[in-house]
Amino acid sequence: MTSTAPALRTGTAAGRGTLLAAILASGMVFLDSTVVNVALPRLGAELGATVAGLQWTVNGYLLMLAAFVLLGGALGDRFGRRRVFLIGVVWFAAASLLCGLAQGTGTLIAARFLQGAGGALLTPGSLSVLQASFHPDDRGRAIGTWAGLSGVSTALGPLLGGWLIDTLSWRWIFFINLPLAVAVVLAGMRWVPESRDENVARTGAGRRRFDVAGALLGALALGGVTYALIDAPARGLSSPSVLVAALVGVAAVVLFVLVERRRGETAMLPVGLFSSRLFSVLNIFTVVVYAALGGFTFFLAVYLQNVVGWSALRTGLATVPMTVLLAAGSSRAGALAARIGPRLPLTVGPIIAALGLLLLRRVGPGASYWVDVLPGVVLFGAGLTLVVAPLTASVLAAVADRFAGVASGFNNAASRAGGLLAVAALPLLVGLSGTGYEQRAALTGAFRGAMLWCAGLLLTGAALAGLLIHRPAREAPPAQPCPSLPVATPPEERRPRGA
Repeated sequence: MTSTAPALRTGTAAGRGTLLAAILASGMVFLDSTVVNVALPRLGAELGATVAGLQWTVNGYLLMLAAFVLLGGALGDRFGRRRVFLIGVVWFAAASLLCGLAQGTGTLIAARFLQGAGGALLTPGSLSVLQASFHPDDRGRAIGTWAGLSGVSTALGPLLGGWLIDTLSWRWIFFINLPLAVAVVLAGMRWVPESRDENVARTGAGRRRFDVAGALLGALALGGVTYALIDAPARGLSSPSVLVAALVGVAAVVLFVLVERRRGETAMLPVGLFSSRLFSVLNIFTVVVYAALGGFTFFLAVYLQNVVGWSALRTGLATVPMTVLLAAGSSRAGALAARIGPRLPLTVGPIIAALGLLLLRRVGPGASYWVDVLPGVVLFGAGLTLVVAPLTASVLAAVADRFAGVASGFNNAASRAGGLLAVAALPLLVGLSGTGYEQRAALTGAFRGAMLWCAGLLLTGAALAGLLIHRPAREAPPAQPCPSLPVATPPEERRPRGA
């Protein structure tokens, strides 16, 4: 890859401005993703939402992001990373405005779908502009600063979001994106240099990389399965609409594999990557572990408010220790895995996290934060900390260097798909539907059942790691700390691309 962008230095005004734009944009996405779960009880009560409505509020965003983030990276390579990045920022902000103005569940869900599409343009661009713009000597420092400050924004997200929800309204968790987006656009237009893949620009080879069919089939597969899982509690597993959605989803999976196999290395996801058993196992591990994370964050926020009786702000505070552990410990866990290999951290980490979820099952009305909630949250966060960096580094090391971007992008999509499927399936598995989330007895039983399922997923991940994961044949560069982890997303490493 070559670039027309100048080599920025971190000490210059342009370097600081470019870094500011990337950090604010990432913070906008991380903030929104972190606080939406905290807002679910309030927006559900105000809009009269059912459990299915709450599920789609979360999953509409995740579905679009998981399906199109690879395509978003490829568009940036082809048409200009700054251009696509700024389009994504404006798109995300406009969709956020629609979310905040929504007067019904249907409108909010539609706006969340649009927000996810904007995020698919914005998310890969926030890091790719740093990778493409900074001088090699300053690139590591710039990306490290981006990771650290984005981690701070993630940690502050639940606090700010909880305060906004309690003081103003749940709508302000979306409105807050508007001034941030204005700042990003101004900084981007003033300081961020344009860059693209010059080989694509000269030869037009990028046209082969726009695997729109693959992206649409991926979205249809996830969408069909998700719809079937969310609709099943209300309509029944034998309902025609549920069966048709499930069949469409399965058929789309088959067609996706056939299309990607036919396109070979020009596919959005070259199927040859899965000839590496390690790459395949690591991505199954990712889906399983991030499904547990997605289910945990979805249920905990609703449970703490509707059963334990906490405010939105106090609920947001409850998960801060998990974020702090992730921000402080991920780099150390990555260094440990580089010395001893990934198997032990990826085996022990999920076991510790599962113990944390089992402790949280005993939380009930009038629970003490320090005695009942904090120990479980700390154990869950400590276990997840052992997983993040070793998983990222192992995924990158499992494939050839030229596939690093698409491997990282697919792993990112796998993590989002895990959370998406968990939020869709768990209410069905624990018997929660309709307005059951507003009823203490129904929600208590569902929460305890969901924590048991999530702990089981984590233990499944531990078994996969212990039996099938080994030290990669070649070492990957140290992984950056993952500021987006509390919202069920691994780091956006090495410019996810559309292959």
